[in-house]
Amino acid sequence: MKATSPVTFPALGTTATLVTSPPSAGPAALEVLKAELAAIDVTCSRFRTDAELVAVNRQAGRWTTLSPLLFAAIDVALQVCHQTDGAVDPTVGRSLQLVGYVRDFRRLDPDGPALQVELRPAPGVERVELDRTRRRVRIPEGTELDLGATAKAFAADLAARQAATRTGAGVLVGLGGDLSAYGQAPEAGWAVRVTDDHRGPEGSPGQDVWINSGGLATSSTTVRAWRRGGEALHHIIDPSTGRCAQGPWRTVSVAAASCVDANAATTAALVLGWRAAGWLEAQGLPARLVGHDGSVVTAGGWPTG
Repeated sequence: MKATSPVTFPALGTTATLVTSPPSAGPAALEVLKAELAAIDVTCSRFRTDAELVAVNRQAGRWTTLSPLLFAAIDVALQVCHQTDGAVDPTVGRSLQLVGYVRDFRRLDPDGPALQVELRPAPGVERVELDRTRRRVRIPEGTELDLGATAKAFAADLAARQAATRTGAGVLVGLGGDLSAYGQAPEAGWAVRVTDDHRGPEGSPGQDVWINSGGLATSSTTVRAWRRGGEALHHIIDPSTGRCAQGPWRTVSVAAASCVDANAATTAALVLGWRAAGWLEAQGLPARLVGHDGSVVTAGGWPTG
């Protein structure tokens, strides 16, 4: 069974990609994808004044009733934090602001004067209260949630599953470096080029791999990066320090059962630094780690070549 040519369009500050098998499912799947992305944007964005997450952060210290979608997105973020032993923590919102990530990356000045940075470790999720009976949340005063490490992957999984269910087709959804596949894949699988930046020119250094289902994610410190006073900054925050993650890897790719799991592992690996390869191996996750010098290390059975 053949797959349709990729459909791409801007969404969530990145590029959305849709491929279906058979191609006839494309229009219906695209309708599902656009609806899901619009819902995620108005629910989980930190940069829209009308976003539900912004309202939750403003209500810090008080209980806030949530829509089912935001409740699910926060629940996923809390689970990911526990699964990664705190390496991926949604309470880094204030830390991201302090390093200059204060608006949608498309509108962020790529260079600027030095910042007087007050490093602030993430408060941690232990005091974030989630009331499942009343579908509400209470975050501590002075805490701001940021779902950037999980919301795109969550959206990719949700949209791919919904589109595959509605159409009965195989569906691959990509949101930047986050990909989710549901349904029957083409006979040869879904072909994916793993590289530092999905927007890079054809022939950029990387590797071609094939997946049949589940998630494949790539996170990089070279994408969503900016400079202040000559200092290189990026969007991956080490929750324990409040600093941009520092380590030997510039890009990490991971395959997992879902896009959420894959993306959680890539982000955690960038935070863990030298410990990342051993941690990924222990988790049984196929992974490809690219050093700042371009050297490649694989773990968990990631294909070589």
